[in-house]
Amino acid sequence: MLKKMLLGTAMTLAATATAGVVTSTSADAASKVDMKEVNVQFVPSSQADKMEAKTKPLEKLLSKELGGVPVHVSVSTDYNTVVEAMGSKKVDLGFLPPDPYVHANDKYGVKPLLQSERYDINDKKGDGSSTDKLVDSYRAMVVVKDDSKIKDVKDLKGKSIAVQGTTSDAGYIFPIVDLKKDGVNVIKDSKLVTVKGHDQGVMSVLNGDTDAAFIFNDARNLVKKDNKDVFKKTRALTYTEEIPNDTISVRKGVSKHDQEALKKALKTVANDDKEGKKIMHDVYTWEGVTDTKDSNFDKVRDYQKKLEDIK
Repeated sequence: MLKKMLLGTAMTLAATATAGVVTSTSADAASKVDMKEVNVQFVPSSQADKMEAKTKPLEKLLSKELGGVPVHVSVSTDYNTVVEAMGSKKVDLGFLPPDPYVHANDKYGVKPLLQSERYDINDKKGDGSSTDKLVDSYRAMVVVKDDSKIKDVKDLKGKSIAVQGTTSDAGYIFPIVDLKKDGVNVIKDSKLVTVKGHDQGVMSVLNGDTDAAFIFNDARNLVKKDNKDVFKKTRALTYTEEIPNDTISVRKGVSKHDQEALKKALKTVANDDKEGKKIMHDVYTWEGVTDTKDSNFDKVRDYQKKLEDIK
């Protein structure tokens, strides 16, 4: 009788303990972040409507890693929109290139959570292929038609150039500053035509709308599917200095606890999840994310100052 009582008590305690473990685990999963929802915004590297469709699945993937907290993903019209949205706390996480990040940091105290990694582009081949080396920086390039009479950077004088917005590192800042070092002031001596998306920069050259384009290396891959001979019909005129890779940044006011939870979730989705990795690659040609710090972007601050001096 005593044995039966002891056995019954033991089973009851075990069941209670097990129930406690399950409840605790569920609670832990649901409290990975204290935030009631997470708003994420991308900046367009290609046509915004296409990016919207590609990035939407991240809502479900991130929500799962954050214990079910609702995640809302959107694509902004431009870099400044994301910065201002983070400043007003409408956006919690912004996928910011270096220059917009620096502005957001200076103006609103935005911090970098992670920095992207890509496979380095094999410039020697000139076909947009990658090496097997992961890097946290890249270069911008000036692309022209293969049969163009533009053979030297000095030939850009008087020519039309497709550029991105004035806060774009690869599509504006770095090419302009580096060309000035080579004696070419494209702000003064060329016609700059603003387009939205690096794919549109490539297409403007292919279609003959502009003589050249400032794009990230190698944005021609963005249009290769529908323009299989893009690498035969265009060529790189020159490359810029190295540019720090893009950030995933967090707005001011998000707790340290939530920052760490967000960082962990983003790493899992971008580095380990098959679907997540594909989304990051399709949207930004990212291969993953790594830790970062604000000082990584001091070079960008230097280029911003140099750009201000070019008139």
